[in-house]
Amino acid sequence: MQKLVCNSLGALLFAASMATTAASVVAQEAPRVRYQEIPEGAYSVVAQVRAKAGKEDALRAATLPLIDLVRGDPKNLVYFLQEDRAKPGHFIFYEVFASQADFDAHNAMPYVQAWFAKLPELADGGVEVMRMAVLGVPKK
Repeated sequence: MQKLVCNSLGALLFAASMATTAASVVAQEAPRVRYQEIPEGAYSVVAQVRAKAGKEDALRAATLPLIDLVRGDPKNLVYFLQEDRAKPGHFIFYEVFASQADFDAHNAMPYVQAWFAKLPELADGGVEVMRMAVLGVPKK
């Protein structure tokens, strides 16, 4: 019995060390915000959309795929999708593009247009957008 416990404990410790190592490798390979690539005056957007009552899960499901799609857009410099912890279904977007033209091209993408087309059914009102300029970027 003691040998079985030792072997089980050893296997558990080995699995834990492998999981820690794998998490470390994934963290090292994760994309990072490249602050040095953000030009002074970059075009930034802070936007919000609120789900209709009872449509929180549906809006979340429609919105989550945007994360990989927008981050995969070479013109996108930063993209965060956030949800209010106190008000599920209230989403805040933070996006940075080098220019308004890059942002406009992003909004013309088919996947963005398809998402906008779902909003009348899922969202309480449209998307509220604040257009911002990035200040204080690091020197190159």
